[in-house]
Amino acid sequence: MRPLQFGVTCYQQGLVEPGYVLFGPAGGSECYLIGELGEIVHQWRLPGKLGNYGQLLENGNLLVSTKQGGGPKLAAGGGRLLELNQQGNIIWEHTDVSQHHDFSPIHDNNILYLAWELTPSKEAERVKGGKPNSYHKDGGIYEDVLREVDRDGKTVWEWKLKDHFPYDKYPLRPAANRHEFAHANACHVQADGNILVSFRDIDLIILVNRQTSKIDWEMQDRSWGGQHDCQRLDNNNIILFANGSEQPTPEHSRILEIDSRSKEIVWQYIGQPSVTFYSPRVSGVHRLANGNTFICEGMHGRMFEVTRAGEIVWEYVSPFYNIHQPFGTTNQIFKARKYSKNDTKLSNLYSFFNTQASGSGAKQ
Repeated sequence: MRPLQFGVTCYQQGLVEPGYVLFGPAGGSECYLIGELGEIVHQWRLPGKLGNYGQLLENGNLLVSTKQGGGPKLAAGGGRLLELNQQGNIIWEHTDVSQHHDFSPIHDNNILYLAWELTPSKEAERVKGGKPNSYHKDGGIYEDVLREVDRDGKTVWEWKLKDHFPYDKYPLRPAANRHEFAHANACHVQADGNILVSFRDIDLIILVNRQTSKIDWEMQDRSWGGQHDCQRLDNNNIILFANGSEQPTPEHSRILEIDSRSKEIVWQYIGQPSVTFYSPRVSGVHRLANGNTFICEGMHGRMFEVTRAGEIVWEYVSPFYNIHQPFGTTNQIFKARKYSKNDTKLSNLYSFFNTQASGSGAKQ
């Protein structure tokens, strides 16, 4: 249903974390940085269609994926990773047509990203579940790979799902096509360098040890309904967007904070009533400095901020519509991030804004 109102629909000054929101409309060729009143303070015009989303690096540049083409015919592919400075100039790029969904900077300036690799049909028989004989037309199942590259584009570390995964333990849903296993959609690099990975199609998150390549921790919950954007918080808990699709009960989304030791939910956000908050695909979540939680209800282009008590104190609905297959014309957002005003990632952007204000004529 098309929203009745776009832009900022709620703003409770004093309760909102001061800062800026970065997002990219699906199917478009831009990333926008907006202020608390919904004003565009900066935008990057991309040299191609957005792959999935963009994020700020420590130097204030934009790390973003764009559509490259030529890769596997699967959802949410990108293929070209770019670092753009404030003027939109390409500082670094890396092409891997199998790149998809998520990517993350490593502390030593490398980039980690998700990729696909085709497993031939005969070998792929170890994957359990799904519709019989429903392999990809390329002749097998595409499985996920974590791939780390340096600034020269050299692969310096790689982790392949098929080398480490207990397939008997986590089968595909019976109705799933055997095109892909298991649809990773997030790779969050923790402070210690280890990597949280989310697998939508089997409702699983795992922690990959970057030193040993072993799976140090795992958790599955079918009630998540195809989760996205898992992250480790400073308190060692894990936060994620539980999409809530394919459930026997009325479908709705939740934001969950989970104690990683007990695997118990210690905080959650649910719409009031629950069905008023629901994005069956995409979407994201981020904990803010003041304790609020920033949420991207992706399929509806809605971004909002809630307090610990679940009160909505800021809301924005994207007015940017593009054609994005298979959903047609949509204002969908894969995920978004809010940066607090004192975040060091914004420092160079502030300098750039000041230069513009002084009449430098710099390009936005």
